[in-house]
Amino acid sequence: MRQKRFSKQKFSVLFSAFFLLAFAGALLAPAAQKKGAPGSIFVPDKGKFKVLIDGNPVGHEEFEISPSGPGWAAKATTHLTPAGSPPVVVTGNLTLEPTGAPISYEWSSQSAKSNSANISFANGVAKMTVQLQGAHSFEQDLTFSSPLIVVLDDNLYYQYAILAHIYDWNRRGTQTFSVLVPQELLPGTITVDWAGAVSAEGKSYEGLKVVTNDLEITLFLDSTHKLMRLEVPTSKAAVVRE
Repeated sequence: MRQKRFSKQKFSVLFSAFFLLAFAGALLAPAAQKKGAPGSIFVPDKGKFKVLIDGNPVGHEEFEISPSGPGWAAKATTHLTPAGSPPVVVTGNLTLEPTGAPISYEWSSQSAKSNSANISFANGVAKMTVQLQGAHSFEQDLTFSSPLIVVLDDNLYYQYAILAHIYDWNRRGTQTFSVLVPQELLPGTITVDWAGAVSAEGKSYEGLKVVTNDLEITLFLDSTHKLMRLEVPTSKAAVVRE
């Protein structure tokens, strides 16, 4: 299966929220952080993000990350109101191993058309069943070099909060991850680098740079590595915790 790096165009589409692509696209917690289950990189989190383009609100996302049996469940619903286009509702439900490796993922998008997919992960293989409105469902298998696959789907920003915990804070530096954008149906890679102290709106955070071949996304994290803000300067986009 060919690999694919994210392009500037795809991230511009993602964060401008003008339309959704319907198809084709261990950390130990620091001492000050509230710990989750023993051996897990995650801690419970729940909240709401507002989505801004050039400072103007275009939507919001409600999300929750919580223990579920021996693993973790991470889910969110994003509501977008792109100018000149129908409203869009996107949902994503992700189950994870305590190590961060995905077990299963479900997504759906509802706008002028409704589309959905179910994905199961095992031994570095993502088995996908996709249903597009007006077409027969189809299946596709994607193979990765590692079972630690980062899911970063279109217009579901809580998945960057998961990425911030998958990043190895003890090692820091530049780290490369296999990544899947399910709504594009293609695997790829990203790099994540520690950015040190960063600031926004008069507040200080610890930063991560998520880097594609031609774009940077900055994650703003509190002292427990909880995602508080996300920015894509070239798209004039920001996702801010309320």
